[in-house]
Amino acid sequence: MPSVEKITQYLKDGERVDQLRQEGVGIIQHPEVFAFSMDAVLLAYFAKPPRQQRAKLVDLCAGNGAVAFLLRHKVIAPITLVEIQDRLADMAKRTIALNGVEDRYQVINCDALDVLEFIKADSVDYLTCNPPYFTSVQQQKTHHLKSHQLARHESTATFDDFARVISRLLKTRGKAAIVHRPERLTELLSTLGKYQLEPKRLQLIYPKVGKEANGVLIEVMHLGSANGLHVLPPIIVHEIDDSYTPLMKELLGVSS
Repeated sequence: MPSVEKITQYLKDGERVDQLRQEGVGIIQHPEVFAFSMDAVLLAYFAKPPRQQRAKLVDLCAGNGAVAFLLRHKVIAPITLVEIQDRLADMAKRTIALNGVEDRYQVINCDALDVLEFIKADSVDYLTCNPPYFTSVQQQKTHHLKSHQLARHESTATFDDFARVISRLLKTRGKAAIVHRPERLTELLSTLGKYQLEPKRLQLIYPKVGKEANGVLIEVMHLGSANGLHVLPPIIVHEIDDSYTPLMKELLGVSS
């Protein structure tokens, strides 16, 4: 974790630094900007990027970089973060500088639909994506802050758009790990198949035993065979008493 003196050099008004204990990284956040969530932690846990120096790795819809930073100990190749919101991209850049990991990360501040102007098609070995979960017509879930709306709602791109871009970016047999909502699972799998992104691993997330799933993790392979899907054991976030399960304690670096 960087020193207090160093931290203050990289913070703007109202910002704080939260520690990713397992990775030894301090990440810049702001209460008015969409902070990373449990979904980011679980996406990084679920992802299986290749551990080769020459691998090309991309984090799409990167936000302030949480997933990429959480992947730090899984990879040795650099990770390219792609984020549409200027403020979040700037926070990710300053987090990189704060932690002195400029050799491990770079940030592209652009709309995901324009990413092929910056990253060559058919070049990516592994990609992670935490896209907006709600369609633009789900107004009851719209947040009053614009930054949250962009992070939560498909206001600038649909899941179909993201799937198309992911398909263009990945090499043949390249893979992508995606986190989303289970109520849209039928649509997600149909759309991924439309762009020759074949599901290979699937894992449901449950808030606690006896509750309905509230998250789904999907790993796809570009131009892979249409069979061989592995449905993994469920992830349970909380015990009955609302404490974290052993897995979540391990991932979050907490003792209770």
